[in-house]
Amino acid sequence: MPPPPSEPVSPRRVAAPPDPHPKAPDLRLPPRSCDAHCHIFGPGHVFPFPDDRAYDPPDVSKEDLRRRHDLLGLERAIVVQSAAHGTDHSALLDALRAFPDRYRGVALLTPRTAPGEVAELHRAGVRGVRVQFMPRLGAAPTPAELRAILDLVRPYGWHVAFHIGGDAVVEMFDTLRSTGLPTVIDHMARVDLATGLDGEQVRALRRLLDTGVWVKLSAVDRLSRQGPPYADAVELARLLAAQAPERCLWGTDFPHPNVREMPDDGVLVDLIERIVPDEKARHRVLVANPAELADFGGAP
Repeated sequence: MPPPPSEPVSPRRVAAPPDPHPKAPDLRLPPRSCDAHCHIFGPGHVFPFPDDRAYDPPDVSKEDLRRRHDLLGLERAIVVQSAAHGTDHSALLDALRAFPDRYRGVALLTPRTAPGEVAELHRAGVRGVRVQFMPRLGAAPTPAELRAILDLVRPYGWHVAFHIGGDAVVEMFDTLRSTGLPTVIDHMARVDLATGLDGEQVRALRRLLDTGVWVKLSAVDRLSRQGPPYADAVELARLLAAQAPERCLWGTDFPHPNVREMPDDGVLVDLIERIVPDEKARHRVLVANPAELADFGGAP
């Protein structure tokens, strides 16, 4: 008798490559402006992706990232370890060591990460750890696992970046304000803009901002329900920046993995002027805040 048919294997999502020909921004950014949220992918033949990755990314090397930043007028960047690379930080470390004055990093750790590896990451320029609470990227850490991860980085004073979405900003409110470390919420908590700027999700996000939590004014293209030029998400970002410019950061999210529609990075840069119209506050968001949070005072 033949064996029963096996369960069909769900194909991994394939992330589209970034726009190869973005416009040059009209907005001139201040010197030492920082892209506070971007990624490097591979290249896969040099830094292989793990078999259990959540999606198949395009190859976007450290040289690709630097060329994009040169076009956009961004001199610094905080490179966030991608779920596509998991906890293998080889590609990130390669980039940090190649551009020590230009890049800092954010790692992905588990409670089983060796303290010696954390020390190595710190020496290379990593200044934060990201924790994922997005089901499509894998299981979220339990409260005990989260405490263990925070304890690994606490001696170094790293920040902790939370990747959350929707109602999580309400449900995790107490956790987000009580880590004992500088806490950053990625992508404006990916709130559902259908609930409105006066909805429970945005109110919780604004209350967290008032308690000392930082927010990245990134991924307006992901949050928008309207498409380019993302007026609804820009309005949210402008609201947050006006409330606490001293705790807001801005990032491209380049190369924009798993977006519905690939944005033009030059357009995203030009939107900064609408998000932070005051020039002094813009300098704070683009230069001073990332320099403080990611330790850009000197070479690591």
